[in-house]
Amino acid sequence: MGQQVKLGSIFAHVIVASQWLQAPLYFGLIVAQGIYVYQFCVELYHLICGLGGFKAQDIMLMVLGLIDVVMISNLLIMVIIGGYHTFVAKIHFSEQNPPDWLDHVNASTMKVKLSMALIGISSIHLLKSFIEIEKLQKTDVYIQMGIHF
Repeated sequence: MGQQVKLGSIFAHVIVASQWLQAPLYFGLIVAQGIYVYQFCVELYHLICGLGGFKAQDIMLMVLGLIDVVMISNLLIMVIIGGYHTFVAKIHFSEQNPPDWLDHVNASTMKVKLSMALIGISSIHLLKSFIEIEKLQKTDVYIQMGIHF
């Protein structure tokens, strides 16, 4: 009986420690965040440098692209901070101010926040498709609308 309790305790510790296997995944998302920052800077540079030669519609599409990058970046931040805080280890903020939403984050609120972010990202893509509708086939736009709904 004592041997089973000891094995059970060791097994429980291994299971709890396995949460740290997610830490490299969150680090990978931080790297992806850096890539999105780079992409944002490149797109902003193209917008600024070509400002005189763009039509209003082109500027709108480029700004929508910037908004899209920002929204995906926000999604990454929610997953990185919220996921790490919820599933790996509590983050203790000493000098930094924690995000307000982190105080009441749990798995179900993260799902809602992520789904709302995905709907926003989908809306941007759909809006870009409506702006460029003459370049797309109607079935593609219908498919995008169906996915969005």
